[in-house]
Amino acid sequence: MANLDALRASLEIAGSGLTTQSMRLRVISENIANAQSTATVPGGDPYQRQTISFESTLDRASGANLVRVKQFGLDSAPFRIEQDPGNPAADAKGFVKLPNVDMLTELADMREANRSYEANLQVAKQSSDLMSQTVGLLKDI
Repeated sequence: MANLDALRASLEIAGSGLTTQSMRLRVISENIANAQSTATVPGGDPYQRQTISFESTLDRASGANLVRVKQFGLDSAPFRIEQDPGNPAADAKGFVKLPNVDMLTELADMREANRSYEANLQVAKQSSDLMSQTVGLLKDI
């Protein structure tokens, strides 16, 4: 039965990876969706890029190191500034602050999160399959 415990731990670890990567994808999608969102008042600050960080945490029940979200944050990079006097968010000099979202960075992060999610999903599938095969063999004994 120790094999089933190890497989169950693998499934739990992969599940924590799936959860955190889906949260990462949510943050990335919000950043992409708001890449052009300006302030609602003249001279105000626009959407600020969100960040997410992770940490390893010990699950005492299984003894496995799981991953979880450590914190959500805001990117401190400066806003982009363009001259657009006709924009409702323009200040008195006609400058508009644009979000500090870099689409290339977001797309690269999205690709990496997607790959990590797929890898964790494959581990979960494999662990589940092995558990089923092990239980099947034990029933035949």
